[in-house]
Amino acid sequence: MNRTILHLDLDTFFVSVERLLDSRLRDRPLLVGGLSDRGVVAACSYETRPFGIHSGMPMKLARELCKDATVIRGDAATYTRYSGVVTEIIRENVPLFEKSSIDEFYADLSGMDRFFGTYCYASELRQKIIRETGLPISFGLSINKVVSKVATNEAKPNNQMQIELGREKPFLAPLSIRKLPMIGDKTYLTLRNLGIKQVKTLQEMPGEMLYRVLGRNGLTIWERANGIDTAPVIPFSERKSISTERTFDRDTIDVHLLRTLLAAMTENLAFQLRRGEKLTACISVKIRYSDFQTYSKQLKIPYTSADHILIPRVLELFHQLYNRRLLVRLIGVKFSHLVHGNYQINLFEDTEETIRLYQAMDKIRLRYGDRSITRASALGVKTLGRMTNPFNGQPPTILAHRKL
Repeated sequence: MNRTILHLDLDTFFVSVERLLDSRLRDRPLLVGGLSDRGVVAACSYETRPFGIHSGMPMKLARELCKDATVIRGDAATYTRYSGVVTEIIRENVPLFEKSSIDEFYADLSGMDRFFGTYCYASELRQKIIRETGLPISFGLSINKVVSKVATNEAKPNNQMQIELGREKPFLAPLSIRKLPMIGDKTYLTLRNLGIKQVKTLQEMPGEMLYRVLGRNGLTIWERANGIDTAPVIPFSERKSISTERTFDRDTIDVHLLRTLLAAMTENLAFQLRRGEKLTACISVKIRYSDFQTYSKQLKIPYTSADHILIPRVLELFHQLYNRRLLVRLIGVKFSHLVHGNYQINLFEDTEETIRLYQAMDKIRLRYGDRSITRASALGVKTLGRMTNPFNGQPPTILAHRKL
């Protein structure tokens, strides 16, 4: 049985939500992101694209390129709510789906041709989403995830496309190599220096040549250029919370030690959120005293995954909670009300420098370990760290109870 994979993408999602909330913004150039000159563009409307504007660029530069653009700060909670509505519609109408981001979905419709025409069914699903949410959405349909994603991008805005079985290579051949997933700026420059401009050239090259130039990624790019992709649709499941707690070998009343540990725990959990592209809207702190009495306190906050925001809030909760002046046996931190969101969604008010700093720190952690770089306030704590991404869709690893 041939696979049939559907890729759905909400067009300019943040912009579309803002226009749904305020019809006066329709057909006008619109930027969503940080309002200050040092802020970052989280999303931009199609009207701004001819000016060279794209997501992730400095807001100051975007304003200079398109002086008539309307700038909106944006609200992650609102976007997450609308994404949730779309998720529920898809959940109710397809047998198996994967939510790859806040505005992208894959669905495995393999075998449904026995009962429905899959293209007709996908069209009806798209129209249902548009009708019930008012949001524009595009889709691509083919035998695998890569070709379907490229087809979706070619179908935009607010359209649909099917690539028939056996037409994958002819469809991809005339396209720019930039349109293949996995080809970023650096890889693009490397390939252009080799004189490669279109996917057709990659298709005609031996895979071994790309391997020598780009390593294992070269083989993956060659396979994708030829329409080959066996990646499965991963069943969607959301982890609702993430937490960590530590029990002391000896009960303590050392407030400095408690603050240091809480800062380290929060920093580590925040990194796990960013690694899993998650945001939290609720934090809680837990204390167990030497008499085994346990207390906890929680606080709802705007969606974030930034430790420079989370650490002060956690310490604030700790000082509100720690009032018995007894020896402490255990402390813990928990983040809940988790939603999917990438880094740009989270940091509407942050500067470009702040975002680059977090990206650099996280890159070091991914390569050398969670505790390879840390804030000064968390120095001295060496027992924290995770070997795997807690949001990889696998059941959490049950570790032996660790103590300090």
